[in-house]
Amino acid sequence: MQDTYTFQPIAVVNSPYKEKFGIPRQPGLAETVTSSITLLPEFSTQEIVKGLENCSHIWLLFVFSECLEKGWKPTVRPPRLGGNKRIGVFSSRSPFRPNPIGLSPVKLINIKITEGCITLFISGADLLDGTPILDIKPYLPYSDSLPEASFPFAENIQLLQQTIFFSESALSTLTTEERRLAQPIKKQITELLRCDPRPAYKKNDPDKSYGVKLHDLNIRFRITDEHIYVDLIEVTRQA
Repeated sequence: MQDTYTFQPIAVVNSPYKEKFGIPRQPGLAETVTSSITLLPEFSTQEIVKGLENCSHIWLLFVFSECLEKGWKPTVRPPRLGGNKRIGVFSSRSPFRPNPIGLSPVKLINIKITEGCITLFISGADLLDGTPILDIKPYLPYSDSLPEASFPFAENIQLLQQTIFFSESALSTLTTEERRLAQPIKKQITELLRCDPRPAYKKNDPDKSYGVKLHDLNIRFRITDEHIYVDLIEVTRQA
């Protein structure tokens, strides 16, 4: 067996998630958020994706590129466990791994093929903008879906159920930005905030204001035990 292996990215992700904070911690939790995958020039041949249009979902093998320089530890504190309990890194989905490789199933919406360029449009991805893709595989329902599987640390999705309130200022900005971006921004924000992007150790501070970036927007929000408040939506740069 070789001591090391070298892999070449085959594609790059174009995602509305511009920073790690706020990205859903698992794929499929923000279904209305769409992204695209552009194959690199040396892989942009029509033959390479022949038949892929028949897939409803695909697997993406990718690199946690923002974690490369931070190394890894044998144990981690998953947010799912409140950030206080340590478990082995191989018992977690932490991006800080011996080999920082991730695997996500996503919905394949469409494939666009032009001369010298192939783009896959997907939804439900949990990937940072610019993420390198190492491989793409079809999702096989008969073998990849295992209803008998169990893991007591994460047996179900725990989404926030509080009522979400948008301020008048935020609603006014939404009207303009949904038209400009041609995206269901309000629904996307709702999906993201129900995933609770707050650090586990700060969830007891209801007055703490956070900012999460989506597309070229900065969404300022607060979360209490009763409500989720979207106070402000700022345009950080023009598309």
